[in-house]
Amino acid sequence: MRSAFLAGLVAALATGAALGQDAARPPIGGIGSAPDAMIFHVAHGPEGACGPGCSNWIAAEGTVQFDTHKRLIAILDRHAGRKLPLVIHSWGRSNLHVAASLGRVLHERGIDTTEGVTEVGACAGLNAAECFALKRPGGPLDATLDLTDPRCDLACVLILAGGAHRSLPPGTRLVLSGLEIRNRVAPNVSDAHREGLTAFYSDRFRAYLRDMGIDGELADIVDRDTDQHRSTEVPASDWTRLHIVTSGSQ
Repeated sequence: MRSAFLAGLVAALATGAALGQDAARPPIGGIGSAPDAMIFHVAHGPEGACGPGCSNWIAAEGTVQFDTHKRLIAILDRHAGRKLPLVIHSWGRSNLHVAASLGRVLHERGIDTTEGVTEVGACAGLNAAECFALKRPGGPLDATLDLTDPRCDLACVLILAGGAHRSLPPGTRLVLSGLEIRNRVAPNVSDAHREGLTAFYSDRFRAYLRDMGIDGELADIVDRDTDQHRSTEVPASDWTRLHIVTSGSQ
């Protein structure tokens, strides 16, 4: 948690916004909190809505910010013993160090992970702020999973990697980006300091992915994307080979 706190000051961010970004919502935290910061709530759907024998899940929605780990721990503690799967819908320039911290929390607690958009029935006809007000208390809320256009960005991959059982819906666009260093308090980071921090975070992400059983080639792709300021889409044919998903989960 100390590591996650430090990452709130100097952060490695995804270089580009995720595909399919939702409309901005009101801030969830205090001063400095982004309007689209990730929130968590329990969703309930019909039998099989989130997989065989699964009808309840935790929805993770938004941009990973410096304090997102606190909200994840809070909802997991509130539902301790249930081990509800986490369904990820991330977007924006997320704090990747905190995203990896979320993955470690999930790994320690044996939580399954996947990707999808949680559609809350009561939000039909409401604007973003009104829907946010319904979700903020944490649910449970009647919902369905929309898997018609699944997207998973680098923050999503880092969270997903912590899952005891990892899966992605068929047709998911898994797009990796490079890293960008930013100091939340003092935005002007020198080139030399930026280079050193990029190498530091790259090593941390590589170690994290290795600990989660992900093939080192994935970290190589992120490093190339950082150097070349580009994004790379990883085809479904590589997901199992790289251990992004667990065997039989593609």
